[in-house]
Amino acid sequence: MTNGLKKDILNNTYINTNTMKTKVILLAATLFVALGGKSFAQDECTTLGSLFTAPAKAKNYQGALQHYGPLVEKCPTWSVAVYQYGSKMFEDLIEKGDKSKIADLEKNLRLRMQHFPSKTKEGREMANIAQIKYEAGIGTKMDQFQEFDAAFKKDEETFTSPKSLYTYFSLAVDLQEEGKMDIQEVFNLYDTIIDKLEKEEIELSGKLTKLIEKEDSGTALTSKEKKYLSAYETNLGAYGKVKGSVNGKLGILADCPNLIPLYERLYEEKKNDVNWLKSAAGKLNSKDCETPMFFKMVQQLHTLEPSAKSAFYLGKLAERDGNGSKAMEYYNQAAELETTPKDKARVYYTIAENMRKKGSLSSARSYYNKALEQNPSLGRAYLRIANMYASSANNCGSTAFEKRAIYWKAAEMADRAARVDGSIASNARQTAASYRGRAPQKSDIFSSGMAGKTITFNCWVGGSVRVPNL
Repeated sequence: MTNGLKKDILNNTYINTNTMKTKVILLAATLFVALGGKSFAQDECTTLGSLFTAPAKAKNYQGALQHYGPLVEKCPTWSVAVYQYGSKMFEDLIEKGDKSKIADLEKNLRLRMQHFPSKTKEGREMANIAQIKYEAGIGTKMDQFQEFDAAFKKDEETFTSPKSLYTYFSLAVDLQEEGKMDIQEVFNLYDTIIDKLEKEEIELSGKLTKLIEKEDSGTALTSKEKKYLSAYETNLGAYGKVKGSVNGKLGILADCPNLIPLYERLYEEKKNDVNWLKSAAGKLNSKDCETPMFFKMVQQLHTLEPSAKSAFYLGKLAERDGNGSKAMEYYNQAAELETTPKDKARVYYTIAENMRKKGSLSSARSYYNKALEQNPSLGRAYLRIANMYASSANNCGSTAFEKRAIYWKAAEMADRAARVDGSIASNARQTAASYRGRAPQKSDIFSSGMAGKTITFNCWVGGSVRVPNL
C-alpha cells in the first residue's frame, strides 16, 4: 500500500503506519528526555554541591554562602552534609556579628529535619539555636526559656550541652524572681536538670572507668582510646561544673528557711500527691532541714506508697534518733527496692558513711564500691576511700617507709575521684598532691633502696603499691 497505509490481514482493515512511527518516536523521545533529564539534574546537583561544600570545608563561609541558596532550592535532598556545613556557616557568620543569619540557621534546621529526620538530633540542634538566640539577646526571657523548654521536651535524649542545660535552668530562676514563674515549677525543673546531668555523668564515667582500669592494669591504650579518655574527662568536668552552677543558681530559694514554710503552706493541699511528697522530702533531706514536716512527709509517703524512697527516709530518721540498727534495716531495704542506678548508689553511699563513722572501714569501703558500681561518677566515694587509707597509715606496715607508702595508694584514689567527678576535681587533685607530699620522697627511696620494689599491705587496706623508680 501507499500513503503510509498497510493492510491488517487478520482484521481486514488498514493501519496508518505514519501515525505508528510518530507514536514510537514520541515515546522514545519522552524516555530519552526523562532519563537524560534525570542525569542532567544529578550532574547539576553534584556541581552545585561541590561549589558549596568545597569552600565550606575550608571555612571560607563568605565564598560558600552564595552557593547555599541555589543548592537547597534545587537539590534539598542531595546530602545531609549541606545542612551540617550550613549550620557551621551560619553560626560563624552570627558569631561575627550578623544576627540576621539566625533566621537562616533556623530555616536550615527545618530543612534538615524535613529531608533528613533520621540523621538529625533535634534536641541538640534546637538547643543550639536557643543558646545562640539567648547569647544574641533575641526575645524576652520567657521567649528564650520557651525555646529551651521546647527543645528539651522535643528530644531530651540529645539535649546534652552542659552550657544549654545551665542556661535553661538559669532562665527559670530569673523568671521566678521576676514573678513570672511559680517556685514549684523551678523546683520541678531543678529535679529534671539534675537527673539529666547525673544520667550523662553515669554514662560517661562508666566508659571512662573501663579505660582507666585497662590503663591501670598495664595494658596500653590505643590512640583512639586515649582520645576517648581525654574527651570523657573533659565532658565529665563540664557536667560537674554545671551541676555546681545549677545548685549555686538555685541558691537561697532551696535553703531551709524558704523550703520549710513553703512546704508547710502546701502540705494539706499536696499531701496525697506522691510525686510532690517525693520531691519535697528529697529537698528537705538533701538540705538536712531539721523540721517535724520532714517526718510528717515521710510517714505520709510510706503510707501512700511504701517504696525505696520512703524506706530510705525512714532510715535517715531512725539514724537521727540514734537507732542505728533500725536505720541499717531501712537502708538495706531501700537498696533492695531501688531500681535506678543513681538512687541505689545514694543508698549504698549512706550505708558506707554509717559504717565509716562506726570505724568499720573495710565494710565502709565495700559499700562505697557498691555505690561506685551503680554510679561510677560518684567521686566523693573514691575520696572517702582515699581518706580512710590515709588515716590508716600507722596501722599498715612494719617500717616507717612502709607506713608512709600507704599515701601513694590514697593519692591514687584521690586522682580517680578527680577524673570521674568534675564537681570535686579541684579538691580531689589538691588532696592527691597532699598525700603524695606525705609519701616517701626521692631521698627516702634512695636511702631505703626500695626503688621499683612492691610493697604489700597486710592490714584491712590490702593490695600493694609499686615504689617509683628514681
